[in-house]
Amino acid sequence: MADVVESILKAKQIAPTAMRLLVLEFLLEQKTAVTLTNLEKDFGPADRITLYRTIKTFEKKGLVHAIKDGTIAKYALCDVDCNEDGHTDTHVHFWCTGCKKTFCLPKLKIPKVEMPSGFTIQDISLNAHGLCNSCNPDATMQ
Repeated sequence: MADVVESILKAKQIAPTAMRLLVLEFLLEQKTAVTLTNLEKDFGPADRITLYRTIKTFEKKGLVHAIKDGTIAKYALCDVDCNEDGHTDTHVHFWCTGCKKTFCLPKLKIPKVEMPSGFTIQDISLNAHGLCNSCNPDATMQ
């Protein structure tokens, strides 16, 4: 796994420091988006500023994307096509009102939005709120 993690960082032109390797390995194991607080809890006495800088470097290089779902900022791994020039994985995010977790739904793409002349989109997001399949009592009946 360590070789895979290091190769992912190198492909995004990110120097593979010990902390970056650990954070990426942690993110690869996650099924939902994580907050900086999640990272802090997992890494114990790790320096909060180092974790923040690591996440921001990953975001800048197109390795993770920030999710603004109406709660605290969360981060999840990007599509392989994202890079320093921009994020191409514009998909729906789902925030569960039951377990309070945020899920990326990469198969549900946000449609291209045509803007009037003079308008430039800098960021676009689509967030759905409801119950995930684990929290929804009706999910087992379907």
